[in-house]
Amino acid sequence: MAVDEALEGYALHPGTPTATDYLRLREDSGLTPRTQEQAVLALPGSWAACHVVDVASGMTVGMGRLIGDGGWYFHVVDIAVLPAHQRRGIGNWVLSWLLDQVREAAPPDAFVSLMADPPGRRLYARHGFTERRDLSIGMAMWLHHDDSATSP
Repeated sequence: MAVDEALEGYALHPGTPTATDYLRLREDSGLTPRTQEQAVLALPGSWAACHVVDVASGMTVGMGRLIGDGGWYFHVVDIAVLPAHQRRGIGNWVLSWLLDQVREAAPPDAFVSLMADPPGRRLYARHGFTERRDLSIGMAMWLHHDDSATSP
């Protein structure tokens, strides 16, 4: 789907959803829940973001964000669609819009990465993302206030 093609009954809006909608979308779509404090701090740090609204209800039903340095490194985060609205092309629409922002505004040869949970892997592969374990692997940890760390 081309980004300029609208999905019937939905509207894509550039920018982040509200912190309340962000938290609801994360939890209701199966992503790790976050706190209000985390949402309020994270959302303004987006390099690009969009959210999708169900026109009939006015409810935000999907979202996605890019974080990055604006030069060459970008990371796709928070791709989420409410279960009742999945399998309608919303995730594809959001990801296409985000990638178009990089194509239009970043210098050539931008590096775009993401962490792919099982439900999104087919979507990401359709957009050209590949596993490259021969080159590098993703590594992560949760930092806690008591100086301890755990693996996700």
